[in-house]
Amino acid sequence: MRLKKCLELAVNIFVHSKLRSWLTIIGIIVGIAAVVAIISISLGAQQQLEEQLGSLGADILTVSPGMQRAMGEGFGRGGGPPGESSSSSTSSDSKNLTNKDIIVLKSISNVEYVMGSVSGNADVTYASKTAKDLSVNGVDTEVWANIETAELSSGRFLKQGDMYSVVIGENLAKSTFSKDITINTKILIEGKSFNVVGILSSGRTIYMPIDIARDILEDVGDDEFNSISVKIEDVDLANETVTTINKKLMLSRGVLDEKKKDFSVTNPTSMQETMEETMNTMTIFLGAIAAISLIVGAIGIANTMFTSVLEKTKEIGIMKAIGTQNKDILAIFLLNSGLIGLVGGVGGVILGALSSTAINTFAGISTTSSTRGPGGGMFSMIGGSSVVSFQLMGGAILFAVLIGMIAGAIPAYRASKLNPVDALRYE
Repeated sequence: MRLKKCLELAVNIFVHSKLRSWLTIIGIIVGIAAVVAIISISLGAQQQLEEQLGSLGADILTVSPGMQRAMGEGFGRGGGPPGESSSSSTSSDSKNLTNKDIIVLKSISNVEYVMGSVSGNADVTYASKTAKDLSVNGVDTEVWANIETAELSSGRFLKQGDMYSVVIGENLAKSTFSKDITINTKILIEGKSFNVVGILSSGRTIYMPIDIARDILEDVGDDEFNSISVKIEDVDLANETVTTINKKLMLSRGVLDEKKKDFSVTNPTSMQETMEETMNTMTIFLGAIAAISLIVGAIGIANTMFTSVLEKTKEIGIMKAIGTQNKDILAIFLLNSGLIGLVGGVGGVILGALSSTAINTFAGISTTSSTRGPGGGMFSMIGGSSVVSFQLMGGAILFAVLIGMIAGAIPAYRASKLNPVDALRYE
C-alpha cells in the first residue's frame, strides 16, 4: 500500500473519532504550550540580561567601597556606565576610595584606563519646573569618553577645560520636564547654571566634571570617590586582572584578611556567567514540571490508539483478508498517532506564544515584534520578555509528533499483528 493511501486512512480515522481525538489533543496542547512559554520567557530574560550587562562593557571593571556594593546602578537601568552610584548598601566598616587606590590600579598590567567618580542626588530646574533628587555623576573629563559605554545621541562628551558643562541621559532630556532639553540649553543644578553639551542615548543621569560635582553634591570629600572604573585591554584576562586588583588593593589598604576586605570589584563577564547558570537551572526545573503535562498527553494518545484499534478490529481483519500487509497496518496507526501529536504541537506553539506575551503584558511589560537571527530569522516578542524563535517552534512541533508516534507505537504494533480470522470474528 502506498504511503499516500496510508495517510488518507489515518486522516479518516482521526476525523471519525473527533471528540476522543480532541480530548487527547488538548493534553498535548497544554504540555507543549507550557514548555514553549517557559523556554521563550527564559530566552527573553537571558537576552535582556546580555543586553544590560553588555551596556556596562565587558572590558569595564568597577571598584566600589564596601563588600555589599558589587553591582552598579547602571546594571539595573541597562544603559548606565559602570561608574554610576550603587543601589545596594555598603558595609558599615567600609572606607571610601581615594587617589591612592587609583595610583595602585594604574600600575596593574592589562589596565588601560582608570577613572574615579563621585555620585549623588541634586535638584534640577528647567522650563520653570524643578525635578527633585536626580542622579548626578562627577567624572574625570580626561578619560571619561574612553570608559563610557553609552553612545551619544547628540552633542559631545565632556572634555578637558569644561567647567559648568554637563552631559545628560536621553530619558532625562525627553521625559522629565514639560519641554525637551536640547543641546546648548541651560539648566539649573542646585541653583547653578550649566550648559548641556551632550545627550546620551539612554539613562537619566547627569554627568559633570568631578571638581564641579564635589562642590554641588553634599557629603563628597575632596579626595574620595564613590567608585572607580577600570577599563582593561584584554577581556580574556578579566578574571586574572580582578584577582590582581584584589591583591594589590588589599595590600595598599592594609587589609590582610579576605573576609575583612573593605571594597568590591565587579566583573560583568563573571556576573553574566553566574546569572545565566541560575536562569538555566530555573528553566530546566520549570521545564521538567511542564514535561509532566506532556507525559499525561502521551498516555492519552496511547489510550486513544488502543481504543481505536479495538473499534477498528473488524476493519483490520477485512483489510488483512484482502491482502493488506502488517507494515501497512502499522503505518496507518502510527500516522494517526503522529497526526494527533502534530495538531497538538501546532496548537501548543500558538497557545504558548500567546501565553508568554500575555504574562509579560500582565506584568506591565511592553512587547514589540521583530524579525532577526540566523538560520531563517527569528520572531521575537521582547518585553523583558519572551523570544519565540522558529527553531523553538519547529522543535516543539517535531517533539509533539514524536511523542504521538512513540505513544501510538505499541497499539499500532498490536493492530498489525492481529490474526485476520480472529479480527473478523471480533464483535
